Amino acid sequence: MSDWPHCTLVLGGARSGKSGFAQNRAEALAGPQTELIYLATAQGLDSEMQARIAHHQTQRDARWRLHEEPLLLAAALQQHNQAHKVILLDCLTLWLSNALLADGMQDDSAPWRLPARYLQQRAALLDQLGQMQARVILVSNEVGMGITPLSALARCFVDEAGRLHQALAAHCAQVYWVVAGLPQCLKGAGHRQAD
Repeated sequence: MSDWPHCTLVLGGARSGKSGFAQNRAEALAGPQTELIYLATAQGLDSEMQARIAHHQTQRDARWRLHEEPLLLAAALQQHNQAHKVILLDCLTLWLSNALLADGMQDDSAPWRLPARYLQQRAALLDQLGQMQARVILVSNEVGMGITPLSALARCFVDEAGRLHQALAAHCAQVYWVVAGLPQCLKGAGHRQAD
């Protein structure tokens, strides 16, 4: 049995269909009295990101309530931790970049150090997920399948995303991998182990 029976992790590459799949899963879980919460980590700091945010918003109907939180995910999850809610958190890799850079840039010629505030927020997030009564669907980008990045920051980001995904997958009741719009169940209902 999973440590986090109410949590599902959805991984995939850019434009893989992971967000659409996660939204469909959330809506399928919603009954007549269910409150759908979209917990967004994106920040519209430039026109390109503003356009991406606007596109995502057009994909959701009036049933959804938006909660924007670029950094303090544990507190946002705690605020919505009621059994009648389904929370779609999209996405963890944006949150990771927000958290790693919240205190500013470090010297990129030296090994990147994980900021203490990020480590505290990560621990708080993992702890809060273990206490959820609301259903939570976590969306994140798989970024570690390409070449090793050149900069210290990029290498730190890829490494920490991989560590975060492993920690989440170890506890979530269900884990999905989405590629070319096709979801593959890696853990939980629908998963078949090889003979």
